[in-house]
Amino acid sequence: MGQDNFTPQKRSSTGGGLPTTNNAATGGGRTRGFPGMPRGRQIHKTFNNIKITILCGFVTILVLRGTIGVGNLGSSEAEVVNQNLIEETNRILAEIRSDSDPTDPDEPPETEINPNITYTLGPKMSGWDQQRKVWLSQNPEFPNFVNGKARILLVTGSPPNPCDNAIGDHYLLKAIKNKIDYCRLHGIEIVYNMAHLDRELAGYWAKLPLIRRLMLSHPEVEWIWWMDSDAFFTDMVFEIPLSKYDKYNLVVHGYPDLMFEQKSWIALNTGSFLFRNCQWSLDLLDAWAPMGPKGLIREEAGKVLTANLKGRPAFEADDQSALIYLLLSQKDQWMDKVFLENQYYLHGYWAGLVDRYEEMMEKYHPGLGDERWPFVTHFVGCKPCGSYGDYPVERCLRSMQRAFNFADNQVLKLYGFRHRGLLGPNIKRIRNETVTPLEIVDQLDIRHSAHGKSESQS
Repeated sequence: MGQDNFTPQKRSSTGGGLPTTNNAATGGGRTRGFPGMPRGRQIHKTFNNIKITILCGFVTILVLRGTIGVGNLGSSEAEVVNQNLIEETNRILAEIRSDSDPTDPDEPPETEINPNITYTLGPKMSGWDQQRKVWLSQNPEFPNFVNGKARILLVTGSPPNPCDNAIGDHYLLKAIKNKIDYCRLHGIEIVYNMAHLDRELAGYWAKLPLIRRLMLSHPEVEWIWWMDSDAFFTDMVFEIPLSKYDKYNLVVHGYPDLMFEQKSWIALNTGSFLFRNCQWSLDLLDAWAPMGPKGLIREEAGKVLTANLKGRPAFEADDQSALIYLLLSQKDQWMDKVFLENQYYLHGYWAGLVDRYEEMMEKYHPGLGDERWPFVTHFVGCKPCGSYGDYPVERCLRSMQRAFNFADNQVLKLYGFRHRGLLGPNIKRIRNETVTPLEIVDQLDIRHSAHGKSESQS
């Protein structure tokens, strides 16, 4: 993970941390090849691309020959050649899509994790609050409060490989477009990650090392807000009431009765939650991570979670169940800084919401954030990017399209358009052009005015 126990240095325009939407774009021309990639890996990828081009040419010739009836090969021989080409093409594509890269001789060999040693995200951090306070005082151009509002960094992401189906990538694009729209309207920075920062914490555990790295790399950020890739903002007006959480460091959608009375494995949902950038949060991440390493550790931890959490099926440890178990088993240590939010939908289960959007539009208005007009609609169990899910693919995609259009209508309204329906991409004009457009802006713009000064607070 690198050396994390450091004193943050003043940020420059050419380095430091992962990029956010507020970073200046770098100039210059396009570099050749793959910057930062070892030469051996560049050659390997280039060779694969050449092979794919050649194979596509062969396939094209075979198709043309079969279409116009030219060629001397017998039908059986042609079928064998065609099958070999298809198999070779599939093999190369599978290699390109896989997580494995050819061995880089310049990289040290990866060591296997020792199951007898408690897994850690990196060097133990201490004194982060003081380090961060000093850094903020030395870097007033990077305040943690802007216009009186705490600086928030929304974090989301998806696996580094393409989806198992092309339509999955399309819906990932819709989901990130939706998040960018909300962040733009509310002055929130956003990071979209596609890299596994820790090979042991893949899948739903990948958020933990990412959140930790962002906290340490962006001391100017007051809150890290994680949101799953399959969650959509569906109330583009509602804002999280941050002042409500002045005494808390973790805000997550949950229900105290399910948590403490029933000990349910769905007492809270980690598809959308906020972490304050502080030492307490780093300590909680350290306590949360040890159940996450893939393989035997995660499998054995899953048995513990299933035995202790009501209703949990038997499967490997997941981040949500692990957090619930941690907060239950170490309640005195953590819960006084955890806020279980259920007054609005920081996480809204999609199955009970998407078919009610027309009713909501008829009776209510955006800005409520609750069951009347849900803040977030989360497609738990759909997995549009994967090859499996808990619900039929057609139902999930149809519902995700409805959620996207429902939210997008709130954005398009300012520009005088809306979708013709919640299931299609086509839009229609709802307002004629005017020679006094600013009157419409004042009336319909859901952005909040950015007046006031920026300052750092501790």
